[in-house]
Amino acid sequence: MKKTFLTVAVVLGIASVSKAQTKIPPDVEKLLQKNTCLACHKVDTRLVGPAYKEVMKKKRYKPEQIVELIYKPNPANWEGYPPMAPMTQVPKDEALKIAKWITTLK
Repeated sequence: MKKTFLTVAVVLGIASVSKAQTKIPPDVEKLLQKNTCLACHKVDTRLVGPAYKEVMKKKRYKPEQIVELIYKPNPANWEGYPPMAPMTQVPKDEALKIAKWITTLK
């Protein structure tokens, strides 16, 4: 009985770790919230727009390329998604900090 309970506990623990969402650093999360990025994007999950991890899987963008896409989105890059509005109100330093974080995702 103890062995069965231990086995179930280990399996459940592994399953919960594999489903864990990627943690967003607090400073980046504040910027994502402030600039309404999280209304359409999540780290691991498709929402209105692609997940940040999906962005990096599709193409290994450099931070500067992501900043450019924040200001001037290219809908042709993401068929099946509604076009993203240009986010020209995002300050350049904040866009770059967000972009640098996105490029760390795998």
